[in-house]
Amino acid sequence: MTAIISVSELASDLAGGKEPVLLDVRWRHGGPPGLDAYRQGHLPGAVYVDLDTELAGPVGPGTGRHPLPPLDAFTATMRRAGVSQDRPVVLYDGGGPGGGWGAARGWWLLRWAGHPDVRVLDGGLAAWTEYREAEGGGALPLSTETPEPREGDFTPRPEEARMLDADGAASLARRGLLLDARAAERYRGEVEPLDPVAGHIPGAVSAPTTENLTDAGLFRSRQALAERFEALGAAPETQVGVYCGSGVSAAQEVLALAVAGIDAALYVGSWSEWTADGGRPVATGPEPG
Repeated sequence: MTAIISVSELASDLAGGKEPVLLDVRWRHGGPPGLDAYRQGHLPGAVYVDLDTELAGPVGPGTGRHPLPPLDAFTATMRRAGVSQDRPVVLYDGGGPGGGWGAARGWWLLRWAGHPDVRVLDGGLAAWTEYREAEGGGALPLSTETPEPREGDFTPRPEEARMLDADGAASLARRGLLLDARAAERYRGEVEPLDPVAGHIPGAVSAPTTENLTDAGLFRSRQALAERFEALGAAPETQVGVYCGSGVSAAQEVLALAVAGIDAALYVGSWSEWTADGGRPVATGPEPG
């Protein structure tokens, strides 16, 4: 199973009656929430899922900005959206250059929780809209109706190997490959707009998410991504992990690694959790340290 699905493939599935559960996870840092945009138009049958309140848990002392949601709450959200064990799930967000974060967060959570068939719409709603316009505007219409799906039977079976904590991230940076998905200037410690300390986890390698996408906001080819991650140190036998500021953009990098055929774990707490403990080491500059 591939980690992403193209607009043409999804349109064909919908036209052929092979309808997956569709989840709309439009989100951008600093808001506003994507619900208003969802109400203005979404893929027919798609259910809106809020990243901040449903794909993340409450922030507390020592947590990152987007900790894991409580498992029972996440299960209830997925069932409400119609997610079942035996039905494929496709998630999308707004897409465009620098996009894919919100949908990837939901994709990672479902994969971590053991769902066997979940993909992200490559290019998100922006790609869907562009495809629709190319088809003359009559195909692939958006909907403003809020669906009421039958409750799903999704039963989570968390796969803990897909997740890292702070100690696991520190260890992986020494014995494997820990990728920092943030912008390179944040990695180097030149700027830090969100967290109290600038820099990176010692041993981590800079790998900004922007290099996973084309200028059109689509994922680069499997071969191009494989070559990118190989150049960063992802040999076949190497264990790979990813972090970012709060565990959202790093999920997009885990998705890109999956497109390349590489399994990777996510440090959910990421830099915001790492720096919440003033005793953890910090490196600066362009080298892993």
